[in-house]
Amino acid sequence: MPEGFAPGWFVPAVAAAYGLVFGSFLNVVVYRLPRGMSVLRPRSHCPACGAPVRWFDNVPLVSYVLLLGRCRSCRARISVRYPVVELACGALAAAVAVRFGLTVMGAEAMLLVMLLLPLAFIDLEHHLLPDVLTLPGIALGLAASAAGGLVGFADALVGAAAGACLPYAVIVVYRRLRGVEGMGLGDVKLLAMIGAFLGWRGMLLTLGLGATAGAAIGLALIASGRGRRDTELPFGTFLAGAAAVVLFAGPALARALGWVPS
Repeated sequence: MPEGFAPGWFVPAVAAAYGLVFGSFLNVVVYRLPRGMSVLRPRSHCPACGAPVRWFDNVPLVSYVLLLGRCRSCRARISVRYPVVELACGALAAAVAVRFGLTVMGAEAMLLVMLLLPLAFIDLEHHLLPDVLTLPGIALGLAASAAGGLVGFADALVGAAAGACLPYAVIVVYRRLRGVEGMGLGDVKLLAMIGAFLGWRGMLLTLGLGATAGAAIGLALIASGRGRRDTELPFGTFLAGAAAVVLFAGPALARALGWVPS
């Protein structure tokens, strides 16, 4: 868009609006994928009574507020996840537009956050990271890097390979030492996807931040009596959140660590 054609807030505002709408679809993905349901059919309906959701009850954020978080037909409570996902999707879309603009990197960054968001919420609720999101995500990240995306193709290829090998090695070692799984294969594929988008440095930063956040939450749960040492945590959720942080702040973190020149 030519300079001066529109005010600086215009592109982020449009991105946020589209993000809110797409967030409504991602709510369908989050609910249906773990249950083995089609994300296209049937049309949106109340999980409690089965009543179809009419278009005016499906306006992102607004409908939830007007309905006071309840189904119009049966008054069953609607999960707060719905407006949270919509709001997060809109905010992330606007942030990508501000940070990367209308570029190939911006398109790749938008694709990444739209994959990370449903993966984070699905893992949080079901401890599951669907292959239908992570495996195509690896291919898309590599393709975007070849088209001049966030990192170079070689960096993306190494990031994807290392992202798969490192957590898989942890799984093998932990199984031999403790006799149980310390991490799921879904986390392996997710970290490979993150490496394909963010390269090996971004993948390592994500792994470090995600592991730190997971350890902190785990210790807090143990200290509060709400968890034990063997309490299963949604590590994919921590990885997804860490990857979003690295997407926006990765270069500054890499410079702080001395991985790239200041």
